[in-house]
Amino acid sequence: MEIRKRSDIEAVNKWNLSSLYPSDAEWENDFGSVESYIDELKSLEGQVLLSSDNLLKTIETSLALGRKVRRLYTYAKMKSDEDTKNSLYQTLNSRAESLSVKAGEAGSYIVPELLAGEAGVVEAYISEKTELQLYAHYIDEILRYKPHTLTTAEERLLAQAGEVMATPHNVFNMLSNADLVFPEVHDDEGKEVKLTHGSYIPLMKSNNRSVRKEAFEAFYSVYEGHKNTFATLIDSEVKKNVFHSKVKHYPSARDAALFGNNIPTEVYDRLIDAVHDALPSFYKYMKLRKHLLEVEELHMYDVYPSIIKDVDMKIGYDEAKDKVLASLDILGDDYVSTVAGAYKEGWIDVYENEGKRSGAYSFGTYDSKPYILLNYHETLDDVFTLTHEMGHSMHSFYTRKNQPYVYGNYSIFVAEVASTTNEALLNDYLLKTIEDKQEKLYILNHYLEQFRGTIFRQTMFAEFERAIHQIVESGGALTADRLSQVYGDLNALYYGEDVVQDEQIKLEWARIPHFYYDFYVFQYATGFSAAIALSKKMLGDGEDAVEAYKTFLKSGSSNYPIEVLKLAGVDMTTEKPVKDALKVFENLVEEMAETLGVTL
Repeated sequence: MEIRKRSDIEAVNKWNLSSLYPSDAEWENDFGSVESYIDELKSLEGQVLLSSDNLLKTIETSLALGRKVRRLYTYAKMKSDEDTKNSLYQTLNSRAESLSVKAGEAGSYIVPELLAGEAGVVEAYISEKTELQLYAHYIDEILRYKPHTLTTAEERLLAQAGEVMATPHNVFNMLSNADLVFPEVHDDEGKEVKLTHGSYIPLMKSNNRSVRKEAFEAFYSVYEGHKNTFATLIDSEVKKNVFHSKVKHYPSARDAALFGNNIPTEVYDRLIDAVHDALPSFYKYMKLRKHLLEVEELHMYDVYPSIIKDVDMKIGYDEAKDKVLASLDILGDDYVSTVAGAYKEGWIDVYENEGKRSGAYSFGTYDSKPYILLNYHETLDDVFTLTHEMGHSMHSFYTRKNQPYVYGNYSIFVAEVASTTNEALLNDYLLKTIEDKQEKLYILNHYLEQFRGTIFRQTMFAEFERAIHQIVESGGALTADRLSQVYGDLNALYYGEDVVQDEQIKLEWARIPHFYYDFYVFQYATGFSAAIALSKKMLGDGEDAVEAYKTFLKSGSSNYPIEVLKLAGVDMTTEKPVKDALKVFENLVEEMAETLGVTL
């Protein structure tokens, strides 16, 4: 497929960023106005706890500054993502990042001053001044950090280092998305096509094994040529995390990452243990795949194509929108009408273009539309990506509509719940409405692939993150060879003896952007488990369960994430959601094997 220039993409298929800024000139005007906010915030240093009025003014000034800077950064980042080679928006993005660091410096005294106050002072101010009661949970979250907060001077120094600390992630993005040059490979028709981030997975899903093998080897040959640079970036990222945890007095980098959301590390470890226990059912799935693909050896380039043959589910974008909308009907008129509006109101950037950031995301601010970036290629996977990102955006929509700015976001621990609940509802809709047996089996296979990609794969990533941080915390170094060894060993453990461990797969660590997100990926697996529970509750219990789910969507960060999730009826402090989800996977494997008459 030819990659079009952005100017050739129809306006209806591009997002409209005017809810952020109507023009670059408006962005520049707002950028210039931030200095007065910074000066005002600086003027309050040393006075936070002199009175309840001062405390309120400091909080409100800090939030107003953060709100404006976030808007500036979001616009610059999204414009840069439209075309990562555009130097103008690279510059705007860099300026916004620098401004964010400067704003952080200006308010770096707030937390230390709050934590240095005498016991009971803050609580007395909250009781005294009605306007402060809104910020009670916000303040409580700050006070939790007392054992991990440095002096004002030290916190300011760390804030000043923020831009430098972001270097590994920023360099990875530019190297991976803008500078890597991939070769041409052959498609199903034997034509030479440009290999890109966006075309790689569609090629890997080809029913032509030679197409998959060529794309797989060509893709990783590029990373092989840059493996030492990528290794240095990951080593620097992990050392940054370890440094932060040490200076902030956390037991480990992982403890530091999970502390903000009040998540015990046992939740992380329990997830990995539960998935290890379920690996025999995953090995059965790989054995089923090997049998149905009729190959003597199952390679890593054989794990993507559907094992149900003679089904071509090319789904155009308009059809995808209709299917997603129909699958969400159980969530009520208000939810469905908002999604229908999103299709028409410039929320979504649909197709790949030259230089566009790969992948997909939902992004925006409290004051903007909850935008969606896609790279749509008409696959079934792309339909699920649409509903997944729409789940994120609808979570943002409900939160911002029902919470004040201070609580108008949600934690990363629950960030994947709404998105994967949408996916579960789409699975249910497709299995109920598709009549063709082969297509149903195809959807069933796709459902199993979601388990593979979201629970098993993301947990493997989480275990890899745990391992590489432990290596650095023990004084070791992360060379390309060491990273490939750790990743290769984990890949062999998770996929089992029925899958050949191709040398190239040991380099997969080099292309995963989430390894720069500081222990983020485990939440895909926990979120997927919660989503399975929530979708079953809503489909089984109806309106009451739907209203409980919407209460969760509306709650934002008004409480700690585990408590917010309990409002929807799921308790992630127990092993039940993960174990139950893995049991569903086991049953689906058995059901598929039985339907096909295959003995495992």
